[in-house]
Amino acid sequence: MSNDALLVVGLGNPGPKYERTRHNIGFEAAQEITLRHGGKFASHKRTNADVAEINISGRKVIVAKPRTFMNLSGGVVKALANYFKVSPANIVVIHDELDMELGEVRLRLGGGDHGHNGLRDTTKALGTKDYHRLSCGIGRPPGRMAPAAYVLKPFARKELDELPIICADAADLIEEI
Repeated sequence: MSNDALLVVGLGNPGPKYERTRHNIGFEAAQEITLRHGGKFASHKRTNADVAEINISGRKVIVAKPRTFMNLSGGVVKALANYFKVSPANIVVIHDELDMELGEVRLRLGGGDHGHNGLRDTTKALGTKDYHRLSCGIGRPPGRMAPAAYVLKPFARKELDELPIICADAADLIEEI
């Protein structure tokens, strides 16, 4: 099934209500890597995602933003992998991470979902944990705020200044793969 293409999927929630929220940092990072390499997203009806095809150092890279809610991302990731014939080892899922400070980014292969429902659904749909996770730190919620409420809140004005740097760092890690 596999070819050497890389499938990069930024996780987030669809619609203007969720733009610039912490949960949508995966969409933001996917946008950055796409713009950096001259790509443009277009609707891909067969997979229920917005998709851009770019080239990085001679390698085909498919960048996608699912049009489903975060917790239902797995079906879209699997549909993309099947359609573009990409094995799990060549998939990178970009997501928000509460257990990392704002601004930290980390790429790892495999591992747990750390309570992240988008990763949990992706692992279930793919039937394996052996795909790359690109974690973008958003920090813990202040005080006693529920994590679910925190991730759906927009970034504070001061945090928005960090967002382009976080997305650039994420794009740099994708380019290194």
